[in-house]
Amino acid sequence: MGEIQTFFITWWPWILFSLFCLVILIQLIYYIAFFRRVAFFKPASKEKTQTHAVSIIVCARDEANNLTKYLPGVLVQTYPTTHELIVVNHNSQDETRYLLDEFKKTFKNLQAINLEQEALGIPGKKYPLSIGIKEAKHEILLLTDADCVPASEFWLQKMQEAYHDGVEIVLGYGAYNKKPGVLNKIIRFETFHSALQYMSYALAGLPYMGVGRNLSYKRELFFRQKGFSSINHVASGDDDLFINQVATKHNVNVVLDQEAFTLSEPKRKFGDWVRQKNRHYSTSKFYKPVHKFLLGLYSTSHFFLYPLFVLCLLFFDWRLTLGVFGVRFLWQAVVYYNAMKKMNEKDLFYWWWILDIWMFIHYFIFAPSIWRKPNKNWN
Repeated sequence: MGEIQTFFITWWPWILFSLFCLVILIQLIYYIAFFRRVAFFKPASKEKTQTHAVSIIVCARDEANNLTKYLPGVLVQTYPTTHELIVVNHNSQDETRYLLDEFKKTFKNLQAINLEQEALGIPGKKYPLSIGIKEAKHEILLLTDADCVPASEFWLQKMQEAYHDGVEIVLGYGAYNKKPGVLNKIIRFETFHSALQYMSYALAGLPYMGVGRNLSYKRELFFRQKGFSSINHVASGDDDLFINQVATKHNVNVVLDQEAFTLSEPKRKFGDWVRQKNRHYSTSKFYKPVHKFLLGLYSTSHFFLYPLFVLCLLFFDWRLTLGVFGVRFLWQAVVYYNAMKKMNEKDLFYWWWILDIWMFIHYFIFAPSIWRKPNKNWN
């Protein structure tokens, strides 16, 4: 018993430091193999420029206020080729129907579809989105939400330019408006961090999701997959789960042009944001095994990073500990600076190290949602 105790006292600091080094190594692999692809992203040069006919689809449920503020930004896109905007009014009880009628008087390319019944057994917005896709006239579909506005009048132009031979899916960035306060920085950092992952994975040939605030794919791909039939039982997932099923290493492209971003209003209350993210994270259990493994390994290493860092500072050589931590810190700073610059989130760089520490708490809050039964409500 004494020998075991002596062995433990002698070697456990080294075991602790070894675990810390392993976590740092895992993190570095992700930053070098994946995240640098966004940080140093350069779009491939195109031999020729082509414009496609596009159907923009927006699903709305009691969104009259948001449509009044944001729909004009979608309607006034500068685009030389045929395009249409389909707004699917999903059983709204507010003034949405009458508002769309007024918009149609000015904008002839606006088509309003008014649904007055629920689809039994199909929660969320998959049913109205499916109807919108079915009614679309054009092969290229561009999706956004009723509470989003394009960052520029060239959003449509920039997103469709990403299509070339073999591309069936285009992933865009859905940012949040900059507001004062800590919660705004937390929301925007989490959104940036999520985009850094799904765009980097796509660029590495391992696409696993997109966001419905700014997403495009081909109509034929949707029908070839039989729509959302395999995920109709899940309230969300019309963006991430669908892309997880149909994306391959060859059929996805990424757009990282600030004129092609969309902007949304972030939640103003912490509890509202937590409920929103819980709903989103609850769908990740349905991802493909390789994606669950890669995402889980990264999150686990990130979660244990700071506790191990503190323990090694206290019980091991602090100079070696700081040296190892510094390698990851510098790589992360370079990647974050360049990636935030590309995503127009550069103001977050002054806070990134605090927000990175916050991610420990973030994982602690949201990890249970992975095993929680998905909510069946849209909102």
